[in-house]
Amino acid sequence: MQHRIIVLGAGYAGAIAAGRLAKRLRREDVAVILVNDEPDFVERVRNHQLAVGQDLKSRPFEEMFAGTGVDIRLAKVSGVDVDRKTVAVADANGTEELAYDTLVYALGSGWNPQGVPGTAEHAYEIAGRPGALRLRERLARLDAGQTVVVVGGGLTGLEAATEIAETRPDLDVALAARGGLGDWLSPKGREHLGKVFGKLGITVHEHAAVTSVEADHVVTADGKAIPAAVTVWTTGFAVHPIAKATTLEVTGTGQIVVDETMRSVSHPDVYAIGDAAMVMGPGDKPLRMSCASGTPTAWRAADAIAARLTGGKLRDAPIRYFNQCISLGRKEGLIQYVTADDRAVRPVLTGRLAAVYKELICKGAAWSVGNPTLGLPTRRRRVTRERVAEGSAAKAPA
Repeated sequence: MQHRIIVLGAGYAGAIAAGRLAKRLRREDVAVILVNDEPDFVERVRNHQLAVGQDLKSRPFEEMFAGTGVDIRLAKVSGVDVDRKTVAVADANGTEELAYDTLVYALGSGWNPQGVPGTAEHAYEIAGRPGALRLRERLARLDAGQTVVVVGGGLTGLEAATEIAETRPDLDVALAARGGLGDWLSPKGREHLGKVFGKLGITVHEHAAVTSVEADHVVTADGKAIPAAVTVWTTGFAVHPIAKATTLEVTGTGQIVVDETMRSVSHPDVYAIGDAAMVMGPGDKPLRMSCASGTPTAWRAADAIAARLTGGKLRDAPIRYFNQCISLGRKEGLIQYVTADDRAVRPVLTGRLAAVYKELICKGAAWSVGNPTLGLPTRRRRVTRERVAEGSAAKAPA
């Protein structure tokens, strides 16, 4: 009987894990089912480009995974029962339960209003494609001179503000940051960031925590009102809520607690990757929610699953950071080199060369989804009969 591996979510982490598993294991022994509610791969790191009207390349999963053995199931995950080892999904035909032997949980994260009054009603987000398209339509209707306020001074906020300002120089673009502009960057990085923001005419409100969002302005902690015909909220991500509703061991924010192989510490037949997982990195610090974290966690989980099913050796490749890549419009960029635990060091790469570098990183991330072994020799190994028999889902409801 085939060992059923269900992968929930086809973002960077989930799609890479599904493809890597299919290329590591024999199709006769293993069924890999990838569940996602959209038919195309979403390049989340480009959502700010989508929001300003740029057309992105279509990447249908059926084409990306053609011939790989990955079974694409277009459906929305409505629940997970980790004790019965089933997943509830819903599509146009109704609801259904899918049984699994191994589950890879990669439902990721969405935008985080953080409970700030008025955010859900008045703010726009770019954490997902629907939000980016909604913002795209709204920006297209803005007249010259109207104001756009981007709330959040992290990587997403910086990229959104500069992309909007470059594409629509007729708008009055501002950024409201809880701390200083790029205060985690090296001195050279902060200097370059300030120059680009100045050149693009972006107004920066530093140390301005936004406490409420209204239809035409935002209010900061000191009572200041900042005009905003459009407010773009980019203050971080919230993990998908389904895991927190299960008996999995999760953190207070809903991330699944995993070991060094991305395996749940409470349910050994469940693996969590990407934003959905609480992963400790170098310096005993949690990995940040990012594509830079999601991809290596997908590699590690897929290789660990394959090794355990085939009796192979578990790999112990450390997960570490090398740089932070920030696009500042289409013509400018900033590559901040960092330590293994993501602390900025002195060297940076700036200007047009940095923009090209970031573009190559984005293209490489999308390429890796369809080529999950990254040039490594593909050797499909047999799953031992004993391991297939350990937990076949054949008798469970499907």
